Amino acid sequence: MNEALQHFLSVLTGTILDVLPIAGILFGFQFLVLRRPLKNTKEVLFGFLLVLVGLVLFLEGLDLALFPLGELMANQLTSPELLNLPTDGSAVKWHHYFWVYLFAASIGFSTTIAEPSLIAVAIKANQVSAGAISQWGLRIAVAIGVAVGIALGSYRIITGTPLHWYIMSGYVVVIVQTLFAPRSIIALAYDSGGVTTSTVTVPLVAALGLGLSSNIPGRNPMLDGFGLIAFASLFPIMSVMAYAQLSEWRSKRQN
Repeated sequence: MNEALQHFLSVLTGTILDVLPIAGILFGFQFLVLRRPLKNTKEVLFGFLLVLVGLVLFLEGLDLALFPLGELMANQLTSPELLNLPTDGSAVKWHHYFWVYLFAASIGFSTTIAEPSLIAVAIKANQVSAGAISQWGLRIAVAIGVAVGIALGSYRIITGTPLHWYIMSGYVVVIVQTLFAPRSIIALAYDSGGVTTSTVTVPLVAALGLGLSSNIPGRNPMLDGFGLIAFASLFPIMSVMAYAQLSEWRSKRQN
């Protein structure tokens, strides 16, 4: 109990130190540069308190639940009992890790759908476009991109192939798509790749990558465990532009 309390107080102290510079910049510009009184002072201070408490609880939850759970799932999914290993003594191949790919895609899709930052962007995109961009359409398109990206990133860890092959090839595809995608969707597609790597997705994805690289023979957690988040940022750009291109094609066909 004492150890848990000490950990909580340590997280609280670190969070306060992290938030103080942000508050200093905001209040400093308000009073020293703009030289205007702060409206709704009580509400603003109460909001900062809620942010502080929320960050502390979130970081505590990462250590207690999300990171351990992600690593535990990676350990279980790579166990010999679950893998369909060959009985003739031949080497284990990438296709023996079917459940890893399915779990990676599922966790990528579900965490993205629940991502608060993506929900906020989808709401604003729907409002600005006067309903032309569907909230659920955008969220599902981004979630599909993340699901494909995390599954492919898991394949990269399992096979040990270089990360830059995938990232360079992916951005070549993005550049080609940018030339043909509707101009109204390009900026939103690029932003969609960034909002996916936020509070819900990153902890589980990072834990999954480290867990896989720690349990697969011949993999180094430092060299192979990271990089999944890059896939989660890249592939939603492709999926959102593909969604817009498909919608445009269907619209032209109906007309």
